[in-house]
Amino acid sequence: MTWTLDGHGWADCTVENHQAKVELTASYITDAAEDLLTALARLIAGQTEARVQFEAEPTAYRWIFYREGDDSWVRVLELRHGSDNDTKGTEIWSTQLPVDALVRAVIRCFDEVARSYGESSYRSKWGEHFPRTELEALRRLCHARRQRDDP
Repeated sequence: MTWTLDGHGWADCTVENHQAKVELTASYITDAAEDLLTALARLIAGQTEARVQFEAEPTAYRWIFYREGDDSWVRVLELRHGSDNDTKGTEIWSTQLPVDALVRAVIRCFDEVARSYGESSYRSKWGEHFPRTELEALRRLCHARRQRDDP
């Protein structure tokens, strides 16, 4: 996963696996990065489903995360309008992988964002603060899970 700032208030998010690669757009009208990190924190904490939506005005990209045991499934739907029901969306990317692998990939992505832009530059380009609080909360949950599973 990569997160690249593209003009004030816009980000390009690329996700890929061995089968496919897709580029999504996110606008700062929603807390896209914070919401993504929070959804994954809920997933790693044991919630079985979490959702996030990136607004691309008027298009939207809806992430749907499912968890069963240590496995996760991710679906990304493209919707003509953000208020549309899932059934009106087109699945543009999906993957299945261990929850820990999913979370580590997203943590690495946002660690790279912080290194590449710096937090103050991120704010000036995105229009909002870097999601440090949500990133560190996710990192702590991931670390606690690893310690619990591997004493």
